[in-house]
Amino acid sequence: MKAKYYIPNLMGTSNQNLSEINVERGEPTLVPPAEGSNKKGTLYFLSNIDLKFEAKVRTVYCFKPSDNGGGGGNEVIKNALSKILVPYYPVAGRLARDSDGRPVVHCTDEGAVFVEAKAKCTIEEIGNNTVAMEKLVTRFKNGGFVLGICVSHFLFDGVIAMEFINHWGEIARGLSLKVSPFLDRSQLRARNPPQIEFPHVEFSEIEDISNTTNGLYNEELMVYRSFTFDLKKLEKLKMAAMEDGVLFRCSTFEVLSAFIWRSGTRALNMQPDQKIKLLFVVDGRSRFDPPLPKHYFGNGVALTCCRSTAGELTEKPLSFAVGLVQDAIRMVTDRYMKSAIDYLEVNGGNLSMNATLLISSWTRLSFETTDFGWGQPYLAGRTSLPVKELVLFLSHPTDKKSINVLLSFPTSSMKIFQDLMNT
Repeated sequence: MKAKYYIPNLMGTSNQNLSEINVERGEPTLVPPAEGSNKKGTLYFLSNIDLKFEAKVRTVYCFKPSDNGGGGGNEVIKNALSKILVPYYPVAGRLARDSDGRPVVHCTDEGAVFVEAKAKCTIEEIGNNTVAMEKLVTRFKNGGFVLGICVSHFLFDGVIAMEFINHWGEIARGLSLKVSPFLDRSQLRARNPPQIEFPHVEFSEIEDISNTTNGLYNEELMVYRSFTFDLKKLEKLKMAAMEDGVLFRCSTFEVLSAFIWRSGTRALNMQPDQKIKLLFVVDGRSRFDPPLPKHYFGNGVALTCCRSTAGELTEKPLSFAVGLVQDAIRMVTDRYMKSAIDYLEVNGGNLSMNATLLISSWTRLSFETTDFGWGQPYLAGRTSLPVKELVLFLSHPTDKKSINVLLSFPTSSMKIFQDLMNT
């Protein structure tokens, strides 16, 4: 099947800056595990934390031609995929529901979907662009290729997804796995009876009196942009947050989260009395008591939040917003996370994104270490935002002290936000 793909510039500034390539796409095939699992036919438990993350996560890895050639790369990757699916057998299964209607993974050993495509250009011709294609290995005529991966967030968070992909690469290079995933998720089961000790406002819904979510977001074209914060900008933000003497220290994540939340609220021009919420993801592995086992296979993160009104957040100094973020992070303890699991067991509930910004940091994910035998990728990262209210912090591909912030806003709001970034 021949198709045209429009590819956004990962290093650029807008989704309006697009390139076009012609791609011949093959038919999807299934790659089953190299060996059958004794778990075939069983139902694999998903915790309440897992079930809060319904999104599909799409990432790409761009590899230039290597000195030893790129021929047969798709077969190497397919064979390695079939082998990695043996220890990671839930990945070869299918989402289903148990007798109570709860989502689970049915361990069917069916395998993963694999698609090969060929591009009629060299990988250098697309420069620092990255192809946003689901489940594809795209080979270029000079031997370079792009590997696109799509996985369900139900299965694992970014840390373990990265571990899975790097283990896949190790097998492709002929290495044996040094560690195995810890597949038992029972530590994150809800308690019986449930013990809800906190209000868990992170799951509460806010009335959108500014008509932002149902109005502005639907009426205008969404613009996606990436903003780079180098070390100088980050240090300047920290100085601004501490200049009034309220704070004595703050981390890069704390000050950048506060700054983006504050600037985004201004850009959306919300009513002063609009209640607003900042949600962000905290790695909870070491915060559980006992900590989650090393190589725990699943979502080991916690959602926490801070709340304010649009007027209060934008009128008060940056230190106020940073303080809210710091307080929210301190809330994430073993008691808090277990209470959240129990809260979800009793109340269920979908995350409401009304007047809400969600921040997730991927700065510690080692995309650049992935190696399938052709060296490390010259460009790698996420290709899309699953929800328009999501903000991603990403490591800069060449300057490890810089952070790329990927986000989207309606057209009119993005113009204001960009001006705020330049002041």
